[in-house]
Amino acid sequence: MESVAHAIESLGKLADSKPVATLAARFAAEGFELALVGGPVRDAFLGRTVSDLDFATNANPDDILRLVKPISDAQWDIGRDFGTIAARIDGQTVEITTYRADSYDGETRKPVVAFGDSLEKDLERRDFSVNAMALRLPERVLVDPWGGVEHLLSKTLTTPGSPEVSFGDDPLRMMRAARFTSQLGFTVSPETIAAMIELAPRLEIVSVERVSDELTKLLKTNDPVPGIRLLVETGLAERVMPEIPALKLEVDEHAHHKDVYEHSLTVLRQAIDLETSRSGIEGPDLILRLAALMHDIGKPSTRKIERGGVVTFHHHDVVGAKLATKRLRALRFDKETITSVARLIELHLRFFGYTEGAWTDSAVRRYVRDAGDQLERLHIITRADVTTRNVRKADRLSFAYDDLEDRIAAIAEAEGIAAVRPDLDGEQIMAILGLKPSREVGDAYKFLLELRLDEGPLGELEAEKRLREWWAARS
Repeated sequence: MESVAHAIESLGKLADSKPVATLAARFAAEGFELALVGGPVRDAFLGRTVSDLDFATNANPDDILRLVKPISDAQWDIGRDFGTIAARIDGQTVEITTYRADSYDGETRKPVVAFGDSLEKDLERRDFSVNAMALRLPERVLVDPWGGVEHLLSKTLTTPGSPEVSFGDDPLRMMRAARFTSQLGFTVSPETIAAMIELAPRLEIVSVERVSDELTKLLKTNDPVPGIRLLVETGLAERVMPEIPALKLEVDEHAHHKDVYEHSLTVLRQAIDLETSRSGIEGPDLILRLAALMHDIGKPSTRKIERGGVVTFHHHDVVGAKLATKRLRALRFDKETITSVARLIELHLRFFGYTEGAWTDSAVRRYVRDAGDQLERLHIITRADVTTRNVRKADRLSFAYDDLEDRIAAIAEAEGIAAVRPDLDGEQIMAILGLKPSREVGDAYKFLLELRLDEGPLGELEAEKRLREWWAARS
């Protein structure tokens, strides 16, 4: 947290910048109010880089567009119905919104848009007091009716006015509290948490797309774990991703000192650490993080207590992949994300067979083939899945995976394993066997692919010989 004096100085420099000064002078000349609001003001106090410039005004959208056209080289009517106009001024994109006073009617999933008539009322409808500050322009007067500066200093999240009213107006703000907990490292006030618990059922009126977007933003923070904990503790996770709080009831068979919930949060953190340290992954990686968080969600439904009290979760990888697919579809994630996350969950246990006995080259090739374009993420998930406190066991698993990666690299260099294909393609198969496109061609292709996986590259002559032998025996 920057000092208040330093924050005011930063805001002053921002007000002096050409885009802001030009915009402020234009609105003042026409007799309209203008204020820098929300995130930019908050970030100035936090010493964070200010990238987005958001303004509020008493001008209506038509007036906003009329005012910015002469001083900008581009304008976007990005949300006229919501009062928002964007423009590019001196290379800087800005968004200007008419004062708002939105609310939910308690039945629909979309807010009822209503324009307000004052800056103070506009700030009152914002999510948290730390985001309910403004800098009036060109006067440079800080407006902080809800104690935002005080709450920034104490690193506390609370709502302007009653949290029951705030969350009743827009229930998504409860999820936003979880995101800011992770993003800003703040603590949510007790009365705000109490309101989140009470009003968690209200989240059902919010559109799935908005919920999914907020969950994505949380997972992309540097440390999503505090926010996830808050979602679970308040009951919100039950309505967004119930598979996560369900993990609290289970005991992990690899690490009896942790339940599966704590294990999963640890895996998520370790995956994020590896995400930033390994090449080939550009963070924040949503697919990786979803897979890390959800990799064990199949355990509750596969839990069995065997003789001697041993707890097992047989096939929880396969079950978990199906559950993840179902949940992510319900949250309307895109097909690529759903498929990739499910594949990683399905494969996340495969490596542990490597520690039980030496894999053949064929097994290594199949591991790479099955992982496909998710191989690097699978490397990370598998390594992150080791959370044991037994240093000797952790070292043994780490050394084993080092060995597996070395073997993958060596075989890739020798054979081009990155894209495992038969030595003959479909056209060659049809020419050799005198076939037209048919199921038999596909069977022949699969036969040659299995040979390639088992024995490595054969060369075209040897592959043709084996193909003819296989075809003769088949016929």
